[in-house]
Amino acid sequence: MSEKIKQTREQDEKFMRQALNEALRALDKREVPIGAVVVAGDRVIGRGHNLVETLMDATAHAEMQAITAAMSALGGKYLNDCTIYVTVEPCVMCGGALAWSQIGRVVYGAADPKRGYSTYSDRILHPKTEVVAGVLKEECEVLMNEFFRSLRK
Repeated sequence: MSEKIKQTREQDEKFMRQALNEALRALDKREVPIGAVVVAGDRVIGRGHNLVETLMDATAHAEMQAITAAMSALGGKYLNDCTIYVTVEPCVMCGGALAWSQIGRVVYGAADPKRGYSTYSDRILHPKTEVVAGVLKEECEVLMNEFFRSLRK
């Protein structure tokens, strides 16, 4: 494995762990445990976790929170030099927001076979956006599975 690939993998895992920390913050609020961070270079410029129940707002997804914070930090509406790390594959709404932001990379952990954007179309994201799936997949899946299992008890 080349040194650059190794460094990219290590960086992806480092920031996915931060997204997992955001997911745990959502879990503490009894929200669906999804977290996201937006990174520019080696710096987090936006972070968020689901706040749908807290805000009683169906659009208050982790990605939307992180995108808004990142755009505010940059003072602009485009994130083409940024990466978003999200614990679960973005839904169609979040995929559309990521497309409009022209995000450079989307890195996610667990796939969402029911509501993930790719179940509808891989073309939802901006054509230049790179997608990396499965980073810390098991940790992300366990968090989601345990949350939904606890609801069924």
